[in-house]
Amino acid sequence: MTLYVDSREKARAIKSILATFDKRGVKHFSTKLFCGDYQSLDNSRRVIDRKQNLTEFYNNLCHDHERFISELVRAKDAGIELIILIEHGANVKCLEDVITWQNPRLEVSPYAWDGKRLYKTMRTVQQKYGIRYEFCTKRDTGSKIIELMQEGTA
Repeated sequence: MTLYVDSREKARAIKSILATFDKRGVKHFSTKLFCGDYQSLDNSRRVIDRKQNLTEFYNNLCHDHERFISELVRAKDAGIELIILIEHGANVKCLEDVITWQNPRLEVSPYAWDGKRLYKTMRTVQQKYGIRYEFCTKRDTGSKIIELMQEGTA
């Protein structure tokens, strides 16, 4: 397997991901991607966009909305299966677990979203743009990317 890694990914943030790729014999090259952060040469229609946690995803939806939605539209229009991989930790394993998320912004802003509102918005975004959510821990990100890229290939 060979993967493209978006050149805008921060080297420090993906050090362990690349180490997993190397350990598992996955070739990887850095390049600017059309959308997302990881793309397989074996299935260029599947792209993974990695988020470091739900807070980053929340910020994308609320504070960087226009840029984020334009990326979702770009992927949908190009026929790309976009998977949002959120590294939130062991307590969030599926979309429904987002309901119990405690947004740290609620401590400083009464207008911040709680987990229920984020969940509802994520479902709406999923249905409208045809994206898929996956969740993992930071230590499992590299393996999860490989697993997701291998799905449906034999």
